[in-house]
Amino acid sequence: MPSMCQSKARLDGKTVIITGANQGIGFETAKDLAGRGAKIILACRDLTRAQKAADDIKEETKNENIVVHQLNLASLASVRSFAQKINETEEQLNILINNAGVMAPPKTQTEDGFELQFGVNHLGHFLLTNLLLDLLKKSAPSRVVNVSSMAHKGGNLNFDDLQWEKRQYVPFDAYGDSKIANISFTRELARKLEGTGVTTYSLHPGVIKTDLYNHLGTSMGWKSGVINTFAKWFGKTVVQGAQTTIHCAVMEGLEDKTGQYFSDCAPKQPSSRARDDDVARRLWEVSEKLVGLSGQQTSAEGTSAEGAAQAEAQAS
Repeated sequence: MPSMCQSKARLDGKTVIITGANQGIGFETAKDLAGRGAKIILACRDLTRAQKAADDIKEETKNENIVVHQLNLASLASVRSFAQKINETEEQLNILINNAGVMAPPKTQTEDGFELQFGVNHLGHFLLTNLLLDLLKKSAPSRVVNVSSMAHKGGNLNFDDLQWEKRQYVPFDAYGDSKIANISFTRELARKLEGTGVTTYSLHPGVIKTDLYNHLGTSMGWKSGVINTFAKWFGKTVVQGAQTTIHCAVMEGLEDKTGQYFSDCAPKQPSSRARDDDVARRLWEVSEKLVGLSGQQTSAEGTSAEGAAQAEAQAS
């Protein structure tokens, strides 16, 4: 039986942001935390679906403090606009859940020219988190939760070709890259935030019974059918799949587990590549440049650098 979050913690008076919360495990996470009394901000690309999700959460939890804001993680301008709005209107941010993601689509680029999965799953959330760090610090103790995947085990961050421009594009391998990036980002963020009261966690939610795997199409050949069949017969429900996210967001006493990777509501050992501190530091430096934070004094730790254009040339 899949593990369920055992915490009964209340979140009255707390503010939570969840990206991609209009469906799937993001929606179930939002509903659970709303039921604990939190103000929930649904950060979603599709405002119509997000508003429908907000209405459903209000009806089921009787919590009227559910807010919808537009966020397109495939656009750095959208990320900056969203973060500016939050920083101007919110007095506090107690939990940031970076949940949204794309999985193994055909090769596509973000608005800013990044490979879509690396851009959405990692870079968009990297920039968002950095832009909200002052508010998270002000609200400490606070938490950042990054939804990764066991698919990180197939990831291998190639700093000579992060954007898959030199190699034949393999969608699921690129997905693994973005998921190992989530774990590496979490580890380095924890190191930089030591002593601030802001803690951070990454996690594998499990193989979920959703339609997500239908979109694998031919990206994995015959493996697509195998994964889809396994998910339908043996996968977790979306409620079960949300439990580790909820656990990392609310479970008491996790402060000494900051930077760690969780699965089934417990710390687990990620792949050796995901535990490489040098890779984590390098990914942070490259990511700063790619999203245009280099040369600025970031809330985590300022780093001087050559600039976004040079970094992209080096990293792609």
